[in-house]
Amino acid sequence: MSAAPLDIAVAGLGTVGAGVIKLIEANGALIARRGGRPLRVVAVAARERKKDRGVDLSKVEWYDDASRMAAEAKCDVVVELIGGADGIAHATVEAALKAGKHVVTANKALLAHRGTELARIAEDKGLTIAYEAAVAGGIPIIKAIREGLAGNRVSRVYGILNGTCNYILTRMRKSGEAFANVLADAQKLGYAEADPSFDVDGIDAAHKLAILAGVAFGTRIDFSGVHVEGIRRIGSEDIQFARELGFRIKLLGIAELTEAGLMQRVHPCMVPLETPIAHVEDVYNAVVAEGDFVGRLVCEGRGAGAGPTASAVVADIVDIAHGRRPMTFQLPAAELAAPTRLPIAARKGSYYIRLDVVDRPGVMADVTATLRDENVSLASMLQRGRAPGERVPVVLVTHETEEAGMRRALDRISKLGAVLEEPHVVRIERF
Repeated sequence: MSAAPLDIAVAGLGTVGAGVIKLIEANGALIARRGGRPLRVVAVAARERKKDRGVDLSKVEWYDDASRMAAEAKCDVVVELIGGADGIAHATVEAALKAGKHVVTANKALLAHRGTELARIAEDKGLTIAYEAAVAGGIPIIKAIREGLAGNRVSRVYGILNGTCNYILTRMRKSGEAFANVLADAQKLGYAEADPSFDVDGIDAAHKLAILAGVAFGTRIDFSGVHVEGIRRIGSEDIQFARELGFRIKLLGIAELTEAGLMQRVHPCMVPLETPIAHVEDVYNAVVAEGDFVGRLVCEGRGAGAGPTASAVVADIVDIAHGRRPMTFQLPAAELAAPTRLPIAARKGSYYIRLDVVDRPGVMADVTATLRDENVSLASMLQRGRAPGERVPVVLVTHETEEAGMRRALDRISKLGAVLEEPHVVRIERF
């Protein structure tokens, strides 16, 4: 092959960074044929040089400072795999763009907080920021929406965007164990970090959803407009009741564009068993996009890990080798409008409510009267056994209602003397 190699500098040599280099080494000839030129790693930046990463780095230039590498290394592409919205990751990407180098990144936090700003810099210089690996790991959802659905008006995009939460909820359903026990096992297996907050509190999924919404709807990324709830309050009882009612609980990110505005939300959902996304299990991710001409597009695959993420990174590098230069977020950065935010209080749907109450006469009359006052009607009710004067769980499923009224009702219910703790609520989504 006579074409000059595409020279690459890799910032960050964790599992994904090492995975990118391994993939290029293992499939180099195939990648060169598909990309029209060979890929060559010429520089890396990492703090620990002696660590064994399973790859030969003896012939590459080492940097201790990733931002200096981005500015100085003789390369065409800088791959940023450090992570974080600010600090060295941001400095590295900014330095690469200002030095006239394309950027490939897996950094969802950086894009969620600074994506529009960085897209302006890249476009002013005729450069690419590629980020397939930032959302849903090995699933090529950015390419599918930005390019495959370019002729469609996308009305909704949603999915399972965090493998850690999906693994925990799957394990809780299969084993009947409590959240805390399953989380501890996930940490031992490496599926959850020592500090799992970004995952289990929904922040990681919210970063990804904000990016998906920006690409799908051609708006500025609006992370601060995402309503975020995690899975800490999901109990094994809720998993069991969901099964009895014909649902499974999933942490979903949902972005919907209507004439009234853009609603972005991340929270646990009950989805009917006949819904395909209900059967996406363990660490797998799934993303669904709905377009006016294509209908429903469903993509499923591994959402994290060295192999899937490295696969997405290298796919972006191959696009750059081919000279493909799509807009970062569907439209030129200068044309991206700030979306009109539609608050979650405007959501209309049904709800699962679990109450722990003292079993005594009149309790349910007080609860149902409160719901009635806020125009919330019940579709069904479950109560397990009787224990007069003692604690019993009661499960209510509502008909479709507006979230604002539901919240007012729940606030009043939580103050009833017979209600022993804050109600457990899961929104029901019927896609």
